[in-house]
Amino acid sequence: MERKISFIGVGPGDPDLLTVKAMKEIKSAEVIFWTDSLIPEKIISLSNKNTERIKTSSMNLEQIMQLMIDKYQEGKKVIRLHDGDPCLFGAINEQIRILKKENIKAEVIPGISAFQITAAYHQAELTVPEVTQTIILSRYKGRTGMPERESLKNLAKLKSSLCLYLSARHVAITQKTLLEFYDPLTKVIVGHRVSWDDGWTEIINLKDMAIFSNKKKLIRTTIYIISPALDQLNNTSNLYNPNYQHLFRKI
Repeated sequence: MERKISFIGVGPGDPDLLTVKAMKEIKSAEVIFWTDSLIPEKIISLSNKNTERIKTSSMNLEQIMQLMIDKYQEGKKVIRLHDGDPCLFGAINEQIRILKKENIKAEVIPGISAFQITAAYHQAELTVPEVTQTIILSRYKGRTGMPERESLKNLAKLKSSLCLYLSARHVAITQKTLLEFYDPLTKVIVGHRVSWDDGWTEIINLKDMAIFSNKKKLIRTTIYIISPALDQLNNTSNLYNPNYQHLFRKI
């Protein structure tokens, strides 16, 4: 079997939401690197009792990668856990780039993202016909470099389903910007530590987003889903329309 280091998405927190492949990798790993501030102990406890578990929340990139490479070169099966899906705000690019320089192969195993489980908790479809067919996953710029074309103002102009990560610290300016384009009564799902034992979600109006967030003292592990689709319950797609013909159904 080809040796590699796997970057594994473990979802938002609930172990029941792990993919089968993620579960297999966790159970067979000899060394697990995990961000203990973002991933619950419940998931780590699924690993073998002899597995070495290395917390990374206080380490920088160079420290993590050097230790990861050292463990790999010792012949150990090494995996790196990411909350949610590694391809979304997971900073896997720089990690894999370092591994490639050492001629170490990498693998990425996707996981469920917070926007998916947050919408599911409310049985919400984010792509309602004639309302919006677009989902945007983004964040407020904060300290992270962001192209001007992807400014919150430009994204909000579309009035689509907008899922904002890493934005709770900037909720006041975020709400102000969104209100330039969305109706004040547009529904917003707020999710905090979604699917953790102490996590929760709630639907509010856009005009109340900042006040609500400040009252709840939200600064991290929070997602906002702003969407006109959350109010549209009567629109019907053509998918099951008896008068709609497609490859597998003839009229």
